Formats: sequence, structure tokens, C-alpha cells
Amino acid sequence: MRNLLAAVAAVVSIAGLVVIGGTSTAGAAPVCAVDYKLNQWATGFTANVTVTNQSAPVTSWNLAWTFAGNQAISSGWSADVKQSGARVTVSNMPWNGSLATGASAQFGFQATYSGTNEVPTDFAFNGVSCSGDGPTTTTTSTTTTTTTTTGVPPVGCGTAALCDDFEQQTGTTPAGRWTVGAANCTGQGAVSIDNSVAHSGSKSVRVNGAAGYCNHIFFGTPVTGSSAAVHGRFYVRHTTALPAAHVTFMAMKDTADAGKDLRMGGQNAALQWNRESDDATLPAQSPQGVAMSKPLPTGQWNCVQFTVDPAGRLSTSLNGAPVEGLQVDGVPTPDIDQQWLARSGWRPAVTDLRLGWESYGDGADTLWYDDVTVGSSPIAC
Repeated sequence: MRNLLAAVAAVVSIAGLVVIGGTSTAGAAPVCAVDYKLNQWATGFTANVTVTNQSAPVTSWNLAWTFAGNQAISSGWSADVKQSGARVTVSNMPWNGSLATGASAQFGFQATYSGTNEVPTDFAFNGVSCSGDGPTTTTTSTTTTTTTTTGVPPVGCGTAALCDDFEQQTGTTPAGRWTVGAANCTGQGAVSIDNSVAHSGSKSVRVNGAAGYCNHIFFGTPVTGSSAAVHGRFYVRHTTALPAAHVTFMAMKDTADAGKDLRMGGQNAALQWNRESDDATLPAQSPQGVAMSKPLPTGQWNCVQFTVDPAGRLSTSLNGAPVEGLQVDGVPTPDIDQQWLARSGWRPAVTDLRLGWESYGDGADTLWYDDVTVGSSPIAC
């Protein structure tokens, strides 16, 4: 398992900006601009694409291109993404079809490839070639991309059952699908809508997490998928490095484990999963195990992705890169999941999602959450 994860963790982030101009008359104004950003690894990638209408306003749109290699799309979000051979055609969803001059729409997809993975250059917008007098292509390194949502539902929802950027919240605390509180005691913890800090748009949820037992606080919502894999993604920003003591910033009720929580948080200054029923940790809290996890960077937005599989598997990525120590593949690996798998028959069935803060001793933090998505297929950063 370790060798495989090491290969997968060698993630390459590429931002390709392809600005393509042209109409039926050479030298005319460009009909579109395409921002095509890749997050790729050894055998697969995700692409986040922004298409900007630089022609007359439209009420529907499609974007087409041809892959130069053997890229094969497996899923898409925020648009109808279809592939026939090397040709890809992407059509708008009902909620993002109208584009004024200068307006943009965003969508994404996940795909596999082998060999090279070149950025497409033959984009066509509503059947009109965008090649013009020739594409201008630049490639630079990037880490995290911040997007701005302009409508409902947020960009990146795909077929997700839960997708919230909190832009529709009008009160001081999360409402609607969200409930604020904790199962035991909340103490000095607090949750509020923040109008000054956001990953996208202008709002996020702020959690003031206090130190000490009985200062637990969360905002949560039910999720479906207890009989299928649950794929989640959220953005989190925080101010204080994870402490040596055990803390939790995400919890999910596991009805197949006597209703106990499956928890994500930190210990020994690195990310970890914790199973409330038997206090098993992932990775094992040995020096070698902790070294195979990652800290949660402070002062920036971090994209956390996870999958909880009812077959008893877990996977976790941070900012698009799999974290070696936070994977359960069913085969015990020393210092990673041998403790987790010591109890046979763990088959999770999670039924809610709670984001917030639990401290069991030391450790206070201020956190912001934004662009929270849960669905039945992987959701890209």
C-alpha cells in the first residue's frame, strides 16, 4: 500500500490558461476565453474550467475540444460533460446557461490518462472555433485556486446532494439545513456567519473553538449515502497550528458503530482520523505514523477531500494531494492502519456531517468553513 500511495501522492498541479480568439473573420474580437486548470497525478487528473463569453449574450452554451492523447473522462460537475472518442462536448446546466458579454461559467471533470496530458488548444464556443489567429498558451505552477461564486447553486456541485457556499444565509448563525450545537456541552464555543472572510463569494461560517473539555461546538446537517460511499469536500481556514493534544474539526455519526462518531481532526500537530467507539487512530500515533500525515496549514484556505466507503475503506486528500497516512485500503500497513484494522468488520454507515471544534484538553482555534459539498462521487477542489 505504501508504495502505491507514494506514487499517487506525487501530484503535479498545473494551471493552463488558454486564451482563444476568433470568429469567422480573421482578426475579429475573440469569442471566448478558456481558463483550463489541471490537478494531475500519475494516471489521472481533474480539470477546473472557466469559459468566458466574449461575444454577444447567450441563453445557452456549449464548449467543445479534442484531446490530443488518450484522456478518458469518468465524471463531471456543473455542466453536462460528454465524450465520444477524443472529442468532448460540454453543455450548460439549467442554472448557468445565460452568459452576458464578459460573463463566465465554471465546470469541471475527472479523467484518466497515460503518457502525456496536454492542455487542449482547439476550443469551440457554440460551434464557433476559438482558434482565431492562433492560441496563446501559458503554463505556470499553482497550488490552490480561489473562485468566486455568482449564483445558485455554487460552482462545483455536480450531482452532489449537499453543496453550500453559505451565500444565501441571512442571519448571524447558519440556518436552513444547518443546526448549531453539540451532543454534550458547548461551553465557550461559538458558530457564526462571517461576512468578511470567504473562500468564494462573500460569506463563510466561522467557528470559535475554545480549549478544554465541554467546549464542543458544531454546525451540522444530515447526509444520505449510508449504503453507498460518501464523498466530501470542504474548504477550511484556521489560525492556530494543530496541537499535540487530540482535537476534532469534523464528525460524522456512524449508525453501524452504535451511533458513535467517525472524527477527523489532529493529534501530535498532524491530521488524523479517530474512531470514537474504540479510540483507534489513523495513522497510528507512532513517530513513523505521524510523519506519514500532514499538518493543516494556517492562514490559508485548505481543500480537504475524503471518501468513507461502507466496505470499510477511507481516503483523504489535502489540497489535491492524497495524504499517505490517512488511507485505509483493507490491508493493514504498519504505522498507518494496522491499529484501525485490528478490529475486523468495521463497515461505516454515516448519516450526518458536522463541522466545528472539539478539544479534549489543550487547544483553541478559530476556523472558517466554506464551499461544503457531499455527494455520491468524488468532488474536486
